[in-house]
Amino acid sequence: MRPNRRRFIRDAGLAGLAAATGGSLVSQTTMASGAVHPDPTVKKVNGPFGEGLPITVAGYDYNRVAAVANGEALIEGCKVSYEVTGIGPMNTHALGGPRTRHVTEIGLIPYLLAWANDEIRDYALMPLPLLRVFRHKSMWVRSDSDITNPSQLRGRKIGIVAYSSSSLTWIRGILQDEYGVKPEDLNWVVAGKESSAGLTGGASSWESVPPPANIPITNAPAGMDESELLLAGEVDAIFHAAEPKAFMERNPAIRRLFVDHRSVEQDYYKRTGIFPIMHSVAVRRDVMAENPWLPKAVFKAFSKAKAMDMKYMQMLGWAYETLPWYGQEFDATVAAMGRNFYPYGYEASAKTYDTAFRYLHEQGLTRYRITLDEIFDPSVRELNET
Repeated sequence: MRPNRRRFIRDAGLAGLAAATGGSLVSQTTMASGAVHPDPTVKKVNGPFGEGLPITVAGYDYNRVAAVANGEALIEGCKVSYEVTGIGPMNTHALGGPRTRHVTEIGLIPYLLAWANDEIRDYALMPLPLLRVFRHKSMWVRSDSDITNPSQLRGRKIGIVAYSSSSLTWIRGILQDEYGVKPEDLNWVVAGKESSAGLTGGASSWESVPPPANIPITNAPAGMDESELLLAGEVDAIFHAAEPKAFMERNPAIRRLFVDHRSVEQDYYKRTGIFPIMHSVAVRRDVMAENPWLPKAVFKAFSKAKAMDMKYMQMLGWAYETLPWYGQEFDATVAAMGRNFYPYGYEASAKTYDTAFRYLHEQGLTRYRITLDEIFDPSVRELNET
């Protein structure tokens, strides 16, 4: 059974609306048994699937994860219940909440901030980057702006929602590495509202680390979201994880900084080998210690689910999906990035993980420079796709 992509967008929108209404829209989620789930942020529960160690797994049901979420790709030796929820609630649950989930999707940057600054070590990170997003696409300017290159952003006002968010950490790192624009070269303006709230899965307190003292940062006028700031001329550009409302509505007054971001991102990948990681997977340490076979079983299941999605894209995606040139886009991506263009495993992902570690320290968001050896246990470093 193929997952419904539109359901993912719908559920994200419902989550945002539910947040504004006290969570009532998702509080009626039922488990397989028919009971109401005690966590109002959980949208649905699948399973249990399989036999063996009872575990709870939390995450999105992306197409590349769907086979784990629906039981087609079993975690060997486990009886799995899969909870579908947003990344903000997942981060809060794992980093400061009840920590009852045995395996969870987690925001990479919040995980690292909690690790380095608060010494929260209950979960071990896996080299399973479930969500990767190129970030050149995440910068917008007004259509009549003279800004066509990031080097022209120096001294300009940048509208944002959260300074230490995952997307902005990557954007700032890319601006410095690729264009020589440092965070302190920009004037950051924090909006009190978010125009596309609900599409980013929610934030957690670990994405609220204050910037260093040398960063020029102010609050936006009350009541204005980041789209309104740009349209009103209060800022010169906006950086955001999701498409801002004005752009989603195809307002002609706003454009991406990189209009042909696809070509820019492909060139970036060709030169650096980096496909930025937003979310990863983590396994609870005490469960891992008692069941040392579990990380490998988890890795195999997620890798199998992704392989199933790759096969679907190659063989049937052109028919089932709505995009008219779906097959051509798949072939073009393989040509640009290789057949396994969404790689899992330590060897394939170590450089990208380490780049995120470096960015956090260079930007003054972590107390020290995190290393690969301290984050990834020796047994986890052996996990690679063949």
